[in-house]
Amino acid sequence: MANALPGDLRCLDQRPINLQDRSAPAHSGTTQLGPDVEIAIEAIDETNRRIDVPGLIARFRRNGGFGLVGLVGVQSNQYPRALDIARPLRAAGIGVVMGGFHISGCLAMLDGEAVGLEACRALGVSMFAGEAEDRLERVLSDAAAGRLAPVYDFMDALPDLRGAPEPLLPRRYVRGNLGLSTSFDAGRGCPYQCSFCTIINVQGRQSRYRSADDVERLVRRNWAQGISKFFITDDNFARNRAWEEILDRLILLKERDKIPLGLMIQVDTLCHKLPNFVAKARRAGVTRVFIGLENINPDNLTAAKKRQNKITEYRSMLLAWKHEGVITLAGYILGFPADTPQTIRRDIAIIQRELPLDVIEFFCLTPLPGSEDHQGLWRSGAPLDPDLNRYDVEHVCAAHPRMSRGEWEAIYREAWALYYTPEHMRTLLRRAAATGAPAGSLIKLLVNFATTVRIEGVHPLQGGLLRMRHPSERRPGLPREGMMFWPRLVLETLRKHRTIAGLALRLVAFNLAIGRGPNARAYTDLALRPAEDELDAPLDLLSKTTGAAAAGAHLRRVAEITAAARSATR
Repeated sequence: MANALPGDLRCLDQRPINLQDRSAPAHSGTTQLGPDVEIAIEAIDETNRRIDVPGLIARFRRNGGFGLVGLVGVQSNQYPRALDIARPLRAAGIGVVMGGFHISGCLAMLDGEAVGLEACRALGVSMFAGEAEDRLERVLSDAAAGRLAPVYDFMDALPDLRGAPEPLLPRRYVRGNLGLSTSFDAGRGCPYQCSFCTIINVQGRQSRYRSADDVERLVRRNWAQGISKFFITDDNFARNRAWEEILDRLILLKERDKIPLGLMIQVDTLCHKLPNFVAKARRAGVTRVFIGLENINPDNLTAAKKRQNKITEYRSMLLAWKHEGVITLAGYILGFPADTPQTIRRDIAIIQRELPLDVIEFFCLTPLPGSEDHQGLWRSGAPLDPDLNRYDVEHVCAAHPRMSRGEWEAIYREAWALYYTPEHMRTLLRRAAATGAPAGSLIKLLVNFATTVRIEGVHPLQGGLLRMRHPSERRPGLPREGMMFWPRLVLETLRKHRTIAGLALRLVAFNLAIGRGPNARAYTDLALRPAEDELDAPLDLLSKTTGAAAAGAHLRRVAEITAAARSATR
């Protein structure tokens, strides 16, 4: 931003998803602010860049305080930090607007004042609920006039995404992401009714999607700056009504135009039932797929209204992706009503033996503001953790019927060590060699997921290579760090990287040994066994819980009826 520009909009975001920045030159000639006002946009992603609040205040003052700070995409666990950022900005008279899932979810599901929203009103921070496409003109006009409204609520007017501005980040903002990857959403909305989910109450249950032309334009603009790796952030890409049209266009870009696409998508456990979905996804460049597996106990899934997850389909679905050489990642939630430390240990062992799954991301069942679960607990007056920093799906925030808080927290930490054992990681590399999955990419994931909780104390999705810490940036009320801060940080970093490098070297060496073996492609185990063999040798997956036994019996009954019908027609 040039100091002479009279217009200045800053977006501060705590997660690397869906930031919009079309500011490569500053925009001019806007219809809302007049032809003499230029708008410069700067995106600051706090996951890979420090926020210099005093510096921001000084730059605003050089422009007469004219402009706006947008706190974008703020989730519940980020809300306290967002308020900490907003407080000195508001004290300096700078306009601040905050949006994201916390504010949108609370306004959609609660009374408009619950879960800390009054703090925004007290600070004079404007709250933005809903999605910003075609909704920012009024906000910008009000900010320019110095009369921001307390609330901008667009929850009842979700925009059509076809032809909407693409969420493009210039390369200078993407450099902080490992692998030079960026993200975009091809669609929003999910038809399911999972009670722990906030997506359906903020983005709705209707499929809204970008056109194939929109996606192509976005890919080409990124490729023009050397970026071809994307995380498509749709909560469930398989339920995007335009999935086939979008994949067909991506296939053309990859095969005809030679754009080396590398994609990660999120899908449900029934995606393999869509004709050609898995094969086309692979042709389009999908190398990783995240699946909302959540649990292998049907009783837990039913309690969470995740009825679309059928454990009898898990192996078929995972094997379909394995057949295409795609790395599979799954979310797995600990803390459903039927869970105990003993059942969680049992279920993790079953997954290791019987499911061809590569990476598991463990989460604690969390009543996130904006979800049906949270709404029910809040209305009933149930005790909930008052510290929003803990609503990050890795801390216990509510009571459990069968586990104490300490037991739940302990089994969450233990789960990572139980799954990512040296022996099981070697098994995963053998399966990758047998199915043609990219071993190098898998090793990176295994190193990250096996070490981050242990050495950093945070979920792997919140981890990275280097922590950007500074002694002046502690939470308000905490004492300042002393002179030993920097030596201690250096020593901690060296110890952590020694652990990371050691595991990486061991996995690389083992993978090289697999490659030198003559029968790497012939490797098989129980997890890679064809799904149709399940009826001949029942699995623990289909027998160890009450719900699983019922699901297994139903599967066998259907097979018997199908076989009888086929015999009758011969």
